[in-house]
Amino acid sequence: MESDTPPLDTLDLQLLHALEIDGRASFSRIAEALGVSDRTVARRYERLCAAGKLRVIGAADSSRSGAAEWLVRLRVLPHGTEALAHALARRPDTAWVTTISSGTEITCIFRVPAGGSVPLAALARHPQVRDVSAQQLLIHLMNGRWRGRTSALTGDQIAALRPPYPNEAAPVSLIDLDRALVPALAADGRATYPDLARRLGWSESAVRRRLEELRRAQVLRLEVEVDPAQFGYSAQCVLWLTIAPAQLIGVAKALGTDDEVAFVGVTTGAHNLIVVTVLRDSAALATYLTERIGALDGIERMEATPITSYTKRTAPRS
Repeated sequence: MESDTPPLDTLDLQLLHALEIDGRASFSRIAEALGVSDRTVARRYERLCAAGKLRVIGAADSSRSGAAEWLVRLRVLPHGTEALAHALARRPDTAWVTTISSGTEITCIFRVPAGGSVPLAALARHPQVRDVSAQQLLIHLMNGRWRGRTSALTGDQIAALRPPYPNEAAPVSLIDLDRALVPALAADGRATYPDLARRLGWSESAVRRRLEELRRAQVLRLEVEVDPAQFGYSAQCVLWLTIAPAQLIGVAKALGTDDEVAFVGVTTGAHNLIVVTVLRDSAALATYLTERIGALDGIERMEATPITSYTKRTAPRS
């Protein structure tokens, strides 16, 4: 995300934190919590979006919509990486399309409906792909989002912005409207109700009611896509860990509390734990790998692959 716009200031950081709490919070509600004008918040949001520094998107929670998540690794020829990554990003069934290992590998998440499958054979036939493998994501273990972008607000501000949805929600069955609404929100999680109604051909009241039902049931999540480099964190890495089975959950939970960690997932396959780390620089990464990861009991093998770039940032549920 290259831009000539100024670096993030305190208000930018507060706005990003506010959107992490409620991606569809009105500008007036955010402004009240931050103690600034509605117009100031709107201008900041528009500036960050126009500069490519911020995007709010909607995504269905796989665990509540009956889908399975598969982590797919594609080892590719370097000259074809960018085109293939963009092709994968355009697919509605992918999330978190990431180039790693200096452009020689693409890692992505496929969200597959119940009874569906990952198109491994088609991917393996692609002329730029040298090897493809898949591991199912079984459990997500995090105590919250990456704290590097959720530390700008006070407790009172967080409480004022938190949406009034229960921690435990009754499941809902997806309907025809949802199959159009969720992709529309994936393009713009803050699209207005009138705009969504026009695009989907449903009444504004129906769209408003259904969106709130999906959020209350925790089927629809709102994610904030923002590059950690904007916060001064330039070393992002995917760790593929093999943990002794008896210690797997304990290690996963422990890493999920680390400020350096953005995502932890238990998987099938030889590597049974995936961890995404976000650190200031390569020296901090080296320290984390040797002093934190190296000190944990039960780790049998580790592979660290630096993240080169993101093509699609819709992360797995966390």
